[in-house]
Amino acid sequence: MTSLKRGMVIDVDLNPTKGAETGKVRPYVIVTNDVYNERVPVIQVVPITGWSEKKERIKTNVALMPSRRNGLSKKSVADCLQTRPIDHRQRLVNIRGELTPAEMKQIDEALKIIFAL
Repeated sequence: MTSLKRGMVIDVDLNPTKGAETGKVRPYVIVTNDVYNERVPVIQVVPITGWSEKKERIKTNVALMPSRRNGLSKKSVADCLQTRPIDHRQRLVNIRGELTPAEMKQIDEALKIIFAL
């Protein structure tokens, strides 16, 4: 199996969900550091969802343009409010690509706001 790295865009199956949780098979970005990604099966991810003007105005969402590098097929947003742990051995479907360092910096800033860091 390929090593999972921080900033990778992966397809994850989060069914079943409850309430307002983000579910179905969709892209996520890995936000845990690579030491944890190598040593434990549980990693922290941020969902990537379809873009809209309303979603882009939310301070803790990060707009992402599709590219060969990230494997996204349409303009999207990383919804940093919906972070969650997953067991990648059970939930990982596919590796799409990776985000740029600049995009990860924006995600880091959003996570700092959410977690008051």
